Amino acid sequence: MAKSNNLIGILNFLSFLLSLPIIGGGVWLSSRASSTDCMKFLQWPLILIGIAVMVVSLAGIAGACYRNTFLMYVYLWAMFFVIAALVFFVIFAYSATEKGSGRPVMNRVYLDYSLQDYSGWLADRVSAPVYWAKISDCIRASHACRKLHRYIGGFPESPELFYLRKLTPIESGCCKPPTSCGYTYMNETFWISGGGLTGTDPDCAQWSNEQHQLCYSCGSCKAGVLASLKKSWRRVSVINVIILIILVLVYVVALAAVRHNKQLDEAHGETRMQKARPSRLF
Repeated sequence: MAKSNNLIGILNFLSFLLSLPIIGGGVWLSSRASSTDCMKFLQWPLILIGIAVMVVSLAGIAGACYRNTFLMYVYLWAMFFVIAALVFFVIFAYSATEKGSGRPVMNRVYLDYSLQDYSGWLADRVSAPVYWAKISDCIRASHACRKLHRYIGGFPESPELFYLRKLTPIESGCCKPPTSCGYTYMNETFWISGGGLTGTDPDCAQWSNEQHQLCYSCGSCKAGVLASLKKSWRRVSVINVIILIILVLVYVVALAAVRHNKQLDEAHGETRMQKARPSRLF
């Protein structure tokens, strides 16, 4: 029985350590939400799940050390619900970011982004005026477009060099007009229409050379945010899937150890009862 309790304690210490990258992933998403993705939503459920894993693991360690059966059963039930919550989180993150990707552009290294390529709950939430007002303000405050500027010999870089740059989704969607609009490059955030003619994309009319406006009202900017979110959420989800598999294995082994302890307790109980009975020979 002591060996089983030691095993349970070690497994719970392992799950305690696993809670740290879960919380770390939430903190990373939070930092991205404040400076890059500008979508503060998914990080808090992830942080709460990590904290729950940490607290439940401590309860399991205490139950194993003090051989408290009640705490062990609380640990098993609580860990079951935590694992279920993590499964739901992973499924939600993948389903919410399933659709949409950048469009390749001829003679360009960067991709263009269109809101038409995205659909579902997350796209509707980002596009909602009440949320987009906050997101676009966050992008402006991050100075993402201002950071695009490069100077060579005191002059802005040439169009040929700019077309070879690998822009982030937000830089491509929010800081320049869509390539299909046919605007002429002057610098990274200043483009002019050729002969007054623009493409049929509704974003073409939304583009402005005013540095506080640019393409922040464009569908391409919203698509860029969605593409950035997809990239961030998928990275965290890959880590969470690995952690989830390990947690399930830890849970199964801990459950088997608790059942083994229960069987030993029942066996010891029967032995004590038999010793306590008076001998029939007397």
